[in-house]
Amino acid sequence: MIALNLEEPFQEYHFVDLNNLKVSELEKIAAERNDVFTYTGDCNDILPHKVLPLVDYKKYRRALCILDPYGLHLNWNIIKTAGEMKSVEIFLNFPIMDINMNVLKHDQSKVAPEQVARMNAFWGDDSWRNVGYVQAKQQSLFGDETKENTSNEELEKGFRKRLKEVAGFKYVPEPMPMRNSNNAVVYYLYFASQRPVAADIIKYIFKKYSNWGNS
Repeated sequence: MIALNLEEPFQEYHFVDLNNLKVSELEKIAAERNDVFTYTGDCNDILPHKVLPLVDYKKYRRALCILDPYGLHLNWNIIKTAGEMKSVEIFLNFPIMDINMNVLKHDQSKVAPEQVARMNAFWGDDSWRNVGYVQAKQQSLFGDETKENTSNEELEKGFRKRLKEVAGFKYVPEPMPMRNSNNAVVYYLYFASQRPVAADIIKYIFKKYSNWGNS
């Protein structure tokens, strides 16, 4: 509703959701508009085939893509494609709580294979292991080196570096931690762009709200 009621609107709006009831509500809200397009399904399939091809850099088309997965349900290919297109800016919720609960366990043998697969798909490969774990300084009683979890901040830095060096976004400000009622960080909100002016605006906004919810 906020996006649809901007004083300076976008030319088109494309909404994607797995839940057909939510999509139906969107269609009711935008029933009288011809600039709103809705899709029921997985954004990992719909974005690269139906939406992102519309944003042709050579045709001077530009887009803002808001990626808000409930958890590790987004494929890295979407992020990398947006970066390579040079015409798309993104907001992305990085689900750090889901990662900590299901992937970055101290005992890696207890991590289910499907959780590892989700993390690999979101990160793009398994290099997250080099960021999420570090070698412990001490060896175990059996002489084996053990690994310790890194901090949320280290994982956040690693993903931000990946957005720049692998996805190809030139400007990726420090993300804003999004906290729940217990003051725990649930997501990191990233912004990634090819334009310095956009990054400067977001830096200002993130700084303004950096302590929101942090008691």
